[in-house]
Amino acid sequence: MLFVLCAHFIVAIIAPILFARWGRAAFYVLAAVPAASFVWLLVQYQNVYSDTAPSPTVDIPWIPVLDLNLTFRMDQLSWLMSLLVLGVGALVLAYCARYFKTDDAGLGGFGAQLLAFAGVMFGLVTADNLILLFVFWELTTVLSYLLIGYARTRIAARRAALQALIVTTFGGLAMLVGLIMVGESAGTYSISAVLAKAPELLSMDGTAQVLLDIGIALILVGAVTKSALLPFHFWLPGAMAAPTPVSAYLHAAAMVKAGIYLIARLAPGFAQTEYWQAMIVVLGLGTMLLGGWRALRQYDLKLILAYGTVSQLGFLTLVVGLGGQEAAMAGMAMVLAHGLFKAALFLVVGIIDHQSGTRDIRELSGVFKSAPMLGVVALIGVASMAGLPPLAGFIAKEGIFQAFIASANHGPAGPVIGWTVLVGIVLGSVLTFAYSARFMWGGFAPKAKGMATVFKPVSWLFLAAPALLSLLTVAYGFFPQLVESWVKPYSDQFPAYDPHGMHLLLWHGFTPALGLSALVVTAGTALFLLRNKVEAFQGRIPATVDFERGYRQSIVVLDRVAIWVTGRTQRGSLFFYLAVILSTSIASVLAVLFLTDQHWSHDLYFVDPGSPFQLIAGAVIVIGAIAAARASKRFMAVLMVSVTGYGIALIFALQGAPDLALTQMLVETIILVAFVLAMRSLPASLLERTAGSHKAARLIIGIAFGATMVVVAIVAMGSRIHVPVSLDMPIMAYEGGGGLNVVNVTLVDIRAWDTFGEISVLAIAATGVASLIFVRGRGQRLPRAETVATGSVGKLQAASFEPTVQIAKRFAAAPGNPWLVAGRTLAPERRSIIIEVVARLVFHSIIVISIYLLLAGHNATGGGFAGGLVAGLALTIRYLAGGRFELAEATRISAGTLLGLGLTIAALTGLAPLFLGGDVFQSAIIAFELPIFGHVKFVTSTLFDIGVYLVVVGLVVDVLRSLGSEIDKHEEDGMDGVALIQDDEPLEVAK
Repeated sequence: MLFVLCAHFIVAIIAPILFARWGRAAFYVLAAVPAASFVWLLVQYQNVYSDTAPSPTVDIPWIPVLDLNLTFRMDQLSWLMSLLVLGVGALVLAYCARYFKTDDAGLGGFGAQLLAFAGVMFGLVTADNLILLFVFWELTTVLSYLLIGYARTRIAARRAALQALIVTTFGGLAMLVGLIMVGESAGTYSISAVLAKAPELLSMDGTAQVLLDIGIALILVGAVTKSALLPFHFWLPGAMAAPTPVSAYLHAAAMVKAGIYLIARLAPGFAQTEYWQAMIVVLGLGTMLLGGWRALRQYDLKLILAYGTVSQLGFLTLVVGLGGQEAAMAGMAMVLAHGLFKAALFLVVGIIDHQSGTRDIRELSGVFKSAPMLGVVALIGVASMAGLPPLAGFIAKEGIFQAFIASANHGPAGPVIGWTVLVGIVLGSVLTFAYSARFMWGGFAPKAKGMATVFKPVSWLFLAAPALLSLLTVAYGFFPQLVESWVKPYSDQFPAYDPHGMHLLLWHGFTPALGLSALVVTAGTALFLLRNKVEAFQGRIPATVDFERGYRQSIVVLDRVAIWVTGRTQRGSLFFYLAVILSTSIASVLAVLFLTDQHWSHDLYFVDPGSPFQLIAGAVIVIGAIAAARASKRFMAVLMVSVTGYGIALIFALQGAPDLALTQMLVETIILVAFVLAMRSLPASLLERTAGSHKAARLIIGIAFGATMVVVAIVAMGSRIHVPVSLDMPIMAYEGGGGLNVVNVTLVDIRAWDTFGEISVLAIAATGVASLIFVRGRGQRLPRAETVATGSVGKLQAASFEPTVQIAKRFAAAPGNPWLVAGRTLAPERRSIIIEVVARLVFHSIIVISIYLLLAGHNATGGGFAGGLVAGLALTIRYLAGGRFELAEATRISAGTLLGLGLTIAALTGLAPLFLGGDVFQSAIIAFELPIFGHVKFVTSTLFDIGVYLVVVGLVVDVLRSLGSEIDKHEEDGMDGVALIQDDEPLEVAK
């Protein structure tokens, strides 16, 4: 199972590369992944259906404290659902190779998302942990949002994708609360364990039972939203803005079946809870009738199928959730049948649309004559959907009628409710037959008033997927006993209501179920023949309740509330924002202190007796903070803020934390450079600061917040009840991580997950900065020095600069190719010989020091983060010496490449131990002898540190390029009489 998941996700990652090489034919490569997985699934049949061996299970510990393991279990229900997920998924992916055009944009991303969705659905139906199931559940939501919104230029597609995302996310969040309530009630988050304890849970009394009932109801809310039941049914027809393969897979065989699967999974244990039957019966039956009624007035073939899907999802929910043995067997039989015929019909609609350019039944005429094989395939799917023999739909529907007759006579709900529900199902089936006939007539029959539709020939490759699904529908009808053998182990978990037993058969004899089927055919045919009168009647019925309109009105109200709140909170005043944040912090902390019993630390001192120099560092911090608050110039304010940072670095050093001191000092330096570069585009004076508004309030809030933080620190130190974990870290670092530097070993080994998350945030932040500032693509390489006219960058025309210019020209005229290109690119009046000399002297030394800090950090002060910052400072010196062209010479690799390479190295370092039988981010110590160096001890976590190093260097390069080079370019483009660069070619512009 784990291999199947990994195969889907790995191929999805490389899918864009495959499409760039092979075009739309790459869909066949992607289809091979679920196809091979489907073969593997068939091979697992004996293991899954064995009476003696347990179900195949994979259990990987992940977060044991939260009872969250990567547990996957293949039982009979998972196996049945995986048949649809993998089988239909393979056919749909192969179908895409002929559905899309060669020049369609974004096929690589679409194919990757569709394949990933197949893997996520497989993970969902095999997950045996409630929280893990929720993770896959939400992944289907995100991927469906991307797939529905494939046509990003169409506002209808974007709106439909967002609507589906909002509705299903709402249900998912409600479901998460329910999952946690059920998991806490059961004392475990293992799904199989929760179901095993269901009888015990149902016998609880009082509040515990109420919480369980509410938890199950909240889980059903998630299932209802995902499977598009009332009142959330409207998102599914709107999702028809997606490409037809998406509709065929997500909305017929996969995503919307997730809710049905969840109901089927929980029904054996919790079908008798307080709210189960009411929600299942009311929502299921209501959705079935409403969807079928709406389908009768649609003119778009895809919308007929969409509303029909809504109707049958209500039907499936009602049957699967009933809780009887007969209903469980018939319901799962219908789940398989529905996946076959509905996916086939959606694919048929895609062919019609692709070959004729329309899906409107008022424009289609004579398609059956133009494409008879396509018509036969559609006819089989429609007949199965209508419940006609000898097809899969008939087998399942006969079983459903029989199950509900047994439930009405012998079920726990009683005859009144039982027969009422049966009548509702019959009415829904009549509507199903009518809209099935409408689909076939509208899509293929010749129209009396219409001309024959121009229909291009359909290739066998294009027709293969729906034809195979229709063939399986026929085979299902002739061999229902095979399906019964698949479903029976699941249905045996329920109580039986039919004293004669039930089987899936093509011919049961003359039974009440057969009579109901005949009634459905007769009434459905009459309803279809009277379609014009039915449409006229539907048009006269006022829309008293429109759930989609209610959704839109809710969104409008939410937008207005958001605008009102934003207008009163986002006032553009930094003082207001800080005052609210700090005041809230002060109030919340004081409330906790006064309302609870806190333990105050008794071991307090103002200054460490062993380090009186802390007074000096503290004085520097206080002076810097006051000076920053009173500064009237931006540069002075930033400089004073940095002084406070350097003072804190000094305190770290005095307290015996050299790593923290070094990192703090380097970070302050980089931030100072970034601020100074950015301030070139800002006014020099702090106008609002000089106005001095709200001085008293600023002073009070500032002092109060500082005092509050001191109190928090004192209380936190006095509240310790356990031995500090830091006491064991030196031993853990040396014995487990193989290093003496506790800080660095903690970052790259003990808490490598945290560090990986932090460098990921750094990469995201760098990307955000670049996206805000770059006008052109950030992947574009910086222009090189040879593309600019000599001595033209920053050239000034003021006569007062002439003496300096003449002196600088003599330096620029020096023979040879200078290591710093500033001598050739910068205008003489823009050069700083002192900075150039300093850069020549220190650059290489600083790079060597950065590498030393990187490699020595495992046992001494340093590490990848500090080393990367030092290397960034070296690049900063070169940029200050020669400008943006010097930065281009110094960084031949783009910042994005450095960030990506660093993250990749860190990720591979974490994954590599898995292939060697270890855990994620587990490090190994390798000792060996070298001729000159002697005994060498190498720890593999150093490779992770190298990834951190590259990410930090990439971040600094991105900052220099964003706040340095881009601003330089804008300033140069705005100057008169200088040489400009356009498209990396010099362009001489004279005033």
